[in-house]
Amino acid sequence: MNVLMHCVYFPPEVGGLESHVYYLCKAMAERGHRVDMVTSLSQPGIPKHEVMGGVNVWRSWMPARNTAGWAAHAFFSMPRFGRLAARADVLHAQDIASVMPAMVAQRVRSAPIVTTYHTSHFLKRADSPFWRPIFRRFLLAADHNLAASREIAAVGEAIAPGTSVEPLTNGVETSFFCRTEPTLAPPPEGRFRLILPRRLFHKNGVEYFVRALPLIAARVDVEAVVIGEGPERDALERLVGELGVQDRITFMGARPNADMPGLLSSGDLAVFPSLMEATSVAALEAMSCELPVAASNVGGLPEIISDQVGGLFESANPEALAAKVVALLSSGSLRALGAEGRRRVVANWSNGRLADRHLEIYEQVIARRQAHLRERA
Repeated sequence: MNVLMHCVYFPPEVGGLESHVYYLCKAMAERGHRVDMVTSLSQPGIPKHEVMGGVNVWRSWMPARNTAGWAAHAFFSMPRFGRLAARADVLHAQDIASVMPAMVAQRVRSAPIVTTYHTSHFLKRADSPFWRPIFRRFLLAADHNLAASREIAAVGEAIAPGTSVEPLTNGVETSFFCRTEPTLAPPPEGRFRLILPRRLFHKNGVEYFVRALPLIAARVDVEAVVIGEGPERDALERLVGELGVQDRITFMGARPNADMPGLLSSGDLAVFPSLMEATSVAALEAMSCELPVAASNVGGLPEIISDQVGGLFESANPEALAAKVVALLSSGSLRALGAEGRRRVVANWSNGRLADRHLEIYEQVIARRQAHLRERA
């Protein structure tokens, strides 16, 4: 099978979407399928074409990391995507900006379109008088729609009544994301270490963790490591200074995906203080590394987090966050919670299972499309 993907971001970019799409494509390539990925020249110095994990990666110009930049990338990627579509069996649009190239390419070759809606960008724009009819057209154009959480699926079905959107939790490469030798030196005796694999954007709620940190430290000896970069870093570091917890938190900046198992294995508990979230790949990666997870009760997080693997707290509430973290650190059950998290990821959200389901969907939509063309002939 020839699978043609489109996604605005792809490694070496770091993030949940990037990790999900890379490992999904890699798994399908390992099963003997040809996979082409059309993505953006999002960083200086990266090649316009390379093979990564058996996946043919093609990159085209993107002027900026915003809506206008994503739209420009979608437009300028269309010639390459259209040429590759001539030999594709299925076209898969992995984000909002990817759907239009797939719709245009379908005129080159009548291949079925699969779309996946991953992020809070979809949720934030769903009620917009401008975006809602565009989303409706995108949803109706696809032969099969996927969503990374039940919340996103429900919103999609409300936008385009009569259209089915399948919720399919993103997967984790469990052979890579597993408990391993810690990268960081152990904290002082008796101190717990919290890990926050969060890019520093408002929606990820790191501000509320920083505000909770003095409350946690008043009850438990603790330190925190934030792994990720973003526009809020300066403001967060000022807030850390104002609250007097400089010696309790380290901002590591962005780290490549290859570093994450060792970094996650260096902690006692992962914290996700999100304000909005689909199904968090980063949270699943932490669980796969046997790290208990405390997370906001928003979006798709309750679909993967429960008291058996950590716990949930009210979003944007530093007191609730602190109470949940303190309770978990004081429970004496961190190792058992982490082991259960790993078991659940392997059983339900492994990348192998995800790849198998995608290939099943592709076979179904290809068969339906071919039957439709025969009826028209």
